[in-house]
Amino acid sequence: MERAIELAKECFDEGEVPVGAVIVKDEKITGEGKNKVIFENDVTSHAEINAIRDASKTIQNYRLNDCSMYVTLEPCHMCSKAIVDARIDRIVFAAPEPKTGSLISIDNLYERIKFNHQVKFEYGLLEEESANLLKNFFKERR
Repeated sequence: MERAIELAKECFDEGEVPVGAVIVKDEKITGEGKNKVIFENDVTSHAEINAIRDASKTIQNYRLNDCSMYVTLEPCHMCSKAIVDARIDRIVFAAPEPKTGSLISIDNLYERIKFNHQVKFEYGLLEEESANLLKNFFKERR
């Protein structure tokens, strides 16, 4: 999660919503991503999607079996479904996202729908650090 926070801080400095994600397999980072929505003019360029793309290239497989994702913010529906489709086993997110979070905030997607692949999740790891980064980002823009 510490590396995900570093990536989120890079986003902050670049004017992107500060969210970072890493994918780990066998205790080694195999992929990482950060928000690039503004930079790439691409609504799908979320940290989670970019981390999945990076990890898939690294292991040369679109299936990320036996991997865990660490992300600084609760995923949206798009990212949560991509995590399922990539066959990631577990996700750990730092802070809840009260407006678009699909796992505990506005929906309980993984508990509500029985997908063909089940993803375990937990949250709260470095929550305060991630939440403060987001609060400061939006405070500066108001």
